[in-house]
Amino acid sequence: MKQLYVFIIILMLVSCEYFNVKKTSSEDILKEELYTFNWEDVDEYPSFDLCNTSETKTERKTCFQNTLVNHVISYLQKEVIVVTQDISDTILLKFQVNKLGHLELMQANIDCAIVQEIPNIEQLLQESLDSLPKIFAAIKRNQPVTTEFDLPIIISVN
Repeated sequence: MKQLYVFIIILMLVSCEYFNVKKTSSEDILKEELYTFNWEDVDEYPSFDLCNTSETKTERKTCFQNTLVNHVISYLQKEVIVVTQDISDTILLKFQVNKLGHLELMQANIDCAIVQEIPNIEQLLQESLDSLPKIFAAIKRNQPVTTEFDLPIIISVN
């Protein structure tokens, strides 16, 4: 019987360690969350009304990019642009869609040959972006967030 009591007392002393709860501060939880958080990806990409019917996230992203490129190209095609040489080049646009859905052209990498032939190309690009339909901001964890995109536009004038 004594052995049983000794065994139960030892068991109680050892088992108490299993009930210790690790105390974690909110700062530690926040640091861990920030460390594991993927800053490069969003839950939903910016979109237009047209793109909301797409099923997957990838399809919505592709729809957004295609709609944007098609809008810029159709805007430029409507403009009367007179050139002395044929142009076939790619312009790289870097823009930002803020959390309110406003699009801002941050940078346009335009070859100097295009600028020489079409001096107002950056103004035309800005006007085309200003005439875009309403953009819905990207979503990350159910909150609208600011996103940046690089978008190549192929310019071909004969």
